[in-house]
Amino acid sequence: MRVLLTGGAGYVGSACLRHLLDAGHEAFAWDNLSEGHRAAIPDERLIVGELHDTAGLASALRETGAEIVMHFAAHAAVGESVADPARYYDNNVVGSLSMLRAMRAAGVGRVIFSSTCSVFGQTEAAALSEQAPIRPMNPYARTKRAVEWMLEDFAAAYGLGYTVLRYFNAAGASPDGAHGEHHEPENHLIPLVLQVALGQRDEICIFGDDYPTPDGTCVRDYVHVDDLADAHRRAAERLVAGRGAAWNLGTGSGASVREVIEACQEVSGRPIPHRVVERRAGDPPRLVADPQGARDALGWQPRYVGIKAIVETAWRWHERHPRGYGSGPRLAQDSGLSPRG
Repeated sequence: MRVLLTGGAGYVGSACLRHLLDAGHEAFAWDNLSEGHRAAIPDERLIVGELHDTAGLASALRETGAEIVMHFAAHAAVGESVADPARYYDNNVVGSLSMLRAMRAAGVGRVIFSSTCSVFGQTEAAALSEQAPIRPMNPYARTKRAVEWMLEDFAAAYGLGYTVLRYFNAAGASPDGAHGEHHEPENHLIPLVLQVALGQRDEICIFGDDYPTPDGTCVRDYVHVDDLADAHRRAAERLVAGRGAAWNLGTGSGASVREVIEACQEVSGRPIPHRVVERRAGDPPRLVADPQGARDALGWQPRYVGIKAIVETAWRWHERHPRGYGSGPRLAQDSGLSPRG
């Protein structure tokens, strides 16, 4: 396959690009580097460009000979989306429309979309299948759901083939410690806890310990980023023009906030001070996937099924790269393609 990944220098996108290359496919990233990192992918695989540049993106699709797009480019902080919904609708929805127009212009008829379990909203379900009610409760989740609707409509009208992959909590790093999670600002639990272990934060706050869960703290389904990459490859290899599907990606088991902290303490061998504060509005007690649909349809089976195994890879990355990918990006080498943006 020849694949173009929008947002392909980001955390999950870059893991998918590296996985595709390792599997013998051709893959290129289209990224404006506002949140992605040059060092996360080989220089010759990067095309710098804006999602709203429809003509430039269409040209890149033609130049790379892309047959499939993997669409990762999106803003993804729930709190920020509440404070500035216009930014999220412009980037996540309008930008995705630009991408779909570029695909039509270039004659590319298949796309894998990076979505989120947040589209389900508050739930009482022990495990969420694809049949669970969809009730997005914040602008970030609503923008992701809006793109899912666009894909359905483009499939019906234009014969687009698509697969929606709804992640639960992406986590972990490459086993060799070379690539990992680096956001600015950081808002994911495992890297925040490991920053405490590294002495970069004084403590970690637990937002509520009176939930109806075994230890009173929220439970989430953590899925390793390499397992997500494997699911994307499998979905792309099976994707047929004119057909659409949506699958939930998780392990089927959850870890509580306290269990994450305990795993980070055990793996790092360092104390992690923490304190309980007030609940955050809108935090569901439990979000865990029922991944059977993806297993049946894609033959997908997560390799990392325990929180300690995931944390071990994350710690290896954070210990070796305490400042993430570094203070400045490397200069891109000539890829033979025309950088844009």
